[in-house]
Amino acid sequence: MTVAKNAPASTGRLARNSVGIAHIIFFVVAAAAPLTAVVGATPPAFAFGNGAGVPGAFVLAGLLYLLFSVGFTTMSRHVGGAGAFYTYITQGIGKPAGVGGAFIALLTYSSVQIAVYGLLGLFTHNMMVEVGADLPWYVWSLGFLVLVHLAGQRNIAFSGAILGICMVAEIVILLLLNIAILLAGGGPEGINLISFEPSTVFSAGLGVTLVFVVGSFIGFEATAIFAEEVDRPEKTIPRATYISVLLIAVFYAFSTWTIGLHYGPSKVQETAAASLDAFYFGAATDVLGAWSATAMNLLLITSLFACVLSFHNTLNRYFFALGREGLAARVLGKVHAVHGSPHVAGMLQSALAATVIIAFALAGQDPFAVVFSYMSALTVIGILTVQAVVCIAVILYFRKNSHGHGPWQTLVAPALSFVGLVGALGLVISNLELLAGASNIVVDSFPLIVALVGLGGVIFAMRIKGADPVRYAALGKVFEA
Repeated sequence: MTVAKNAPASTGRLARNSVGIAHIIFFVVAAAAPLTAVVGATPPAFAFGNGAGVPGAFVLAGLLYLLFSVGFTTMSRHVGGAGAFYTYITQGIGKPAGVGGAFIALLTYSSVQIAVYGLLGLFTHNMMVEVGADLPWYVWSLGFLVLVHLAGQRNIAFSGAILGICMVAEIVILLLLNIAILLAGGGPEGINLISFEPSTVFSAGLGVTLVFVVGSFIGFEATAIFAEEVDRPEKTIPRATYISVLLIAVFYAFSTWTIGLHYGPSKVQETAAASLDAFYFGAATDVLGAWSATAMNLLLITSLFACVLSFHNTLNRYFFALGREGLAARVLGKVHAVHGSPHVAGMLQSALAATVIIAFALAGQDPFAVVFSYMSALTVIGILTVQAVVCIAVILYFRKNSHGHGPWQTLVAPALSFVGLVGALGLVISNLELLAGASNIVVDSFPLIVALVGLGGVIFAMRIKGADPVRYAALGKVFEA
């Protein structure tokens, strides 16, 4: 990876040419947290969803996001900036909708960050207890928060390098398991493609599986959110987007296919239901030896660290965008004089994350059952909502001016992806109890919370329009290509 020298930060812009396509891919795939997604999210998908059809569900989700990428990347050639979805919605639908989308995005990425910090603290606590360091989960969570904050203050390439190392390590351990299973002849039913047959994929429980599978693609926006910091964004962003989606979809489908072979397609659902926690660790011990289960436990922590670092950088750029737009304190729009990073925005959102973690700790909430599960459910609802709105924004943006693009990029693909995303959102809401692990007034209100946050953004924008027409007229202009 070759990184150019930073541009002077005095321009109020993020450091130009500070990341390449590899860094962006690392951010997206690291946010997807391959090891955590595979080991943590797919066992319940196998157990409660369509069983052996989980690999095929990853293919379906990959196709949905490739379809979404068509309009998304086409628009990225004409609209760019650190605001990403906010910028797209503002340019396509209008300023109030854009601010509403930004509010939902902030809620979404803040929620997933807290969820990962909770899980990171829990896993680290469990591992360190074995060596005599019995500290509460939130102490470890806050310790990692400090490390993430320090990394986020540096040039974005610094975080990209860390993410690259963590991502490679977690992918290697999974590939070793996958290849070992194939070299061993699969499992009791041999090597077959039953998991990809339509009758298996579209069997009962597909909707439940998609609830877990769609969440594995969160972080997708990171390709566009760094447009201001890459060379030739009109080419780099589309390439990074397609490569990232393909990598996630293919790797997850391959990993779940091989684990299904290990237990046998006819038995994998039953096995997963009986041993959710040991589903992958047991297979690793059987095929590779006990060392692999230990390594997998350690790499789960690095996977989560990479994930939260990626979302930290994404959130920084949202706060930075809102500060530069005048939607929040303008000091948030300042960049570091040396690293060209949105360091003030990073300070704010690290302080907010620490406050929420401490609040959960003081309330005595369980880091998995509440912190991780609840926040993850809220995240999935929020991101699907924003992505569906972006599809509408793409269509409306190109209705004004097609810029020479055909109907496939400007209408058909965005419309089809909108239908798919709304369908996925409906599945998530209807299976919310399963995703969050509970059904109560808090969990049941998540869809309403997302809607109210978006509405709050719209109302906030309209108040700006009435109180400060000049500032309102400038919204979104700073990001116009």
